[in-house]
Amino acid sequence: MVKFNRFTLDNGLRVIVHEDSTTPMAVVNILYDVGSRDENPEQTGFAHLFEHLMFGGSVNIPNYDGPLQKVGGENNAFTSNDITNYYITLPSANLETAFWLESDRMLSLAFSEESLEVQRKVVIEEFKQRYLNQPYGDVWLRLRPMVYKKHPYLWDTIGKNIEHIADAKIEDVKAFFKKHYNPQNAIMVVGGDVKLEQVKELAQKWFGPIPAGEKYTRNLPQEPQQHEVRRETITAKVPVNDVYIALQMPGRREKEFYAVELISDILSRGNSSRMYRNLVKDKQLFSEVHAYVFGSLDKGMFVLEGKPTEGVTIEQAEAALWEEVELLKTHEVPADELTKVQNKTESTMIFSEMSLLDKAMNLAYYELLGDANLFNNETEKFLAVTPAQIKEEANKLFRKDNSSTLIYLAEQTND
Repeated sequence: MVKFNRFTLDNGLRVIVHEDSTTPMAVVNILYDVGSRDENPEQTGFAHLFEHLMFGGSVNIPNYDGPLQKVGGENNAFTSNDITNYYITLPSANLETAFWLESDRMLSLAFSEESLEVQRKVVIEEFKQRYLNQPYGDVWLRLRPMVYKKHPYLWDTIGKNIEHIADAKIEDVKAFFKKHYNPQNAIMVVGGDVKLEQVKELAQKWFGPIPAGEKYTRNLPQEPQQHEVRRETITAKVPVNDVYIALQMPGRREKEFYAVELISDILSRGNSSRMYRNLVKDKQLFSEVHAYVFGSLDKGMFVLEGKPTEGVTIEQAEAALWEEVELLKTHEVPADELTKVQNKTESTMIFSEMSLLDKAMNLAYYELLGDANLFNNETEKFLAVTPAQIKEEANKLFRKDNSSTLIYLAEQTND
């Protein structure tokens, strides 16, 4: 149980305070309710570009990292399809430095052609290295547009293509910042060796004067249910063949999500999981095999992935993967097997309550879902899932006409 208090500033900034006197440290985590799903289809990659721009300095603080390092602090950030999250950890005695830094870049991020050009080059290089020049690196650039035809999840956070970043104009960047980076679109969590009244005072001092920003209504095109088999096969410079089968699944706020998440664990969490035991260890059809979910706020994606061993055809590999999931559709999972993965999930949740930063990020995320206290009730929802529910969701999920299959074939080289 993570205890916390919350308050909201007049400009709409939601603030959550978690007091923990067992540590001399503090964390300031700011979640902005903006991800790649909020981008213009002709200007993708902006949310991720902004993650980089936010470290390029503000009008008053040209070097963001310098002052933080002087007080023993560290910082980082990440972008997803749904959110952009920034965090600072530092000795609690220097808490105000974090408020000063974060409020200043929320209020007056420095926009210059020079800063944009520097970060543009960084992001383009990342695009090339991680997505274009790495084996299987372009998998999500290829697979997402197969799974999604209307929803903006159809592009990855890096963007549809390099040109969208290369062509980014300073006025477009400023407009994106003005729309999304403001108090009413943010959730701040302050945790560690802090006091509620102290945080209230600092929040009012540093964030209170920032204008709320204009309220907008998110109106995203919803992805229709898939009713067709989708396939693509490519030959690429990859070490071995690889099979990806992606399926549409419930969004993060839907009650069915919990059963589907547990299905992925039943299939591939650990060496005692079904797919590892049957397909890797016993039948030796795959060198590695995985099942995982993208816990997106809107309609999500469930992925089966496996690298067939030498001599195993793609057809055999696909058939083996479908055979495994068919068992979940026709037979209820034994109670002890379900209990095992539920216990693993429970332990994961307990561990997430031990890290100050994890607690802060989780409180912010669950507040975005509707209420930070949902974090404290999450384990119960997983433990409440029954074998019958697993079977029911497996039948909804594992349909051939709900599948998008991407095959990587390794180029044959002439010795």
